[in-house]
Amino acid sequence: MRRSRPYPRAWTPGRGGGRWRPLGLFALFAGAALLVALIEPPLPPLAGNAVAADGDSLRLGSERVRLLGIDAPELDQTCDRDGVSWPCGGEARDLLRDILRRGPLACTGAGRDQYGRILARCAANGDDVGAQLVLAGLAISADDYAAEQNQAKAGQIGLWSGTFQPPADWRREHETGAAGVDLLAWLRSLL
Repeated sequence: MRRSRPYPRAWTPGRGGGRWRPLGLFALFAGAALLVALIEPPLPPLAGNAVAADGDSLRLGSERVRLLGIDAPELDQTCDRDGVSWPCGGEARDLLRDILRRGPLACTGAGRDQYGRILARCAANGDDVGAQLVLAGLAISADDYAAEQNQAKAGQIGLWSGTFQPPADWRREHETGAAGVDLLAWLRSLL
């Protein structure tokens, strides 16, 4: 009388398919590890007092935050008004500093950029920070604040009172290495 096996022959330990089992388990665990690495961990809640690094980024506690939906002139960037150069990048940072002094900041993160900064929309005393910067003409909209930008343009406020190079174009032209630009802004924010 022949005994029946509790599992198929290919899965019999020491025979045929048994040697593939460790490889299958390795592939399963490797796939799970890759999936975990690809899924970004949830962002921490962001609230409290913040410090401006430049016109569109700040430090909130130990986190660096980049405001979503806007692009402000770089700190060293200048703009022209009636043939006179003015420090539009410095003014954008100064306005962000003033906004941040109005009260605690509350931000909703939406991921991280290539420099590890949290991409977020923030409000100070309930007022959208990005909207305030665009309304003041010291940041341009990335389609999120089109109404505010149109209002600033119509009033010829800030950047719209003269000529300026879009911040992204200015960065490309003055690039010292993307990491170097961000490192300089971060060091300035500490000072």
